[in-house]
Amino acid sequence: MENAECGLGPYFVFHSAFFILHSALMLKISQSALAALRRHGEETYPHECCGVLLGAFEGGTRSVREVVRASNTRLDALHNRYNIDPAELVRIQRQARERGLEIVGFYHSHPDHPARWSATDLAEAHWVGCSYVITGVERGKAAVTNSFLLAGTAEEDKHFEDEEVRDIG
Repeated sequence: MENAECGLGPYFVFHSAFFILHSALMLKISQSALAALRRHGEETYPHECCGVLLGAFEGGTRSVREVVRASNTRLDALHNRYNIDPAELVRIQRQARERGLEIVGFYHSHPDHPARWSATDLAEAHWVGCSYVITGVERGKAAVTNSFLLAGTAEEDKHFEDEEVRDIG
């Protein structure tokens, strides 16, 4: 069975718990891509921004090649919630595949809140094996950016694990 959500092969699905436990948790991203997602959070302040990280899975790491902005369709609580329209997500994924890229993660901002995942973030995260990057935006300025790997084997045991964000130039 293939993990269609993240485009991982059967080896990853079968051995995901072992693989994640025994490899460095790391998101590789360029300074320009990191700056782009942080700038997005500043531009949408005091609302949450959101987007998709495109790249490749390289062993136990995710390597970001491109940051794609998405519209936050969560109109009832723009200041502390986000949602990416499924149709927009499918379009982004199709365009990525045409260029040989995969969805390796997602990002969003936390206006005037820490760059830590919330219970809502976990409840609404479903792409096991992908990174979830959060930037805390304080008074309109991007502050801390953290990344978390959504680990687990199913919806019932999914959880976030802190992961290192490494600059790849």
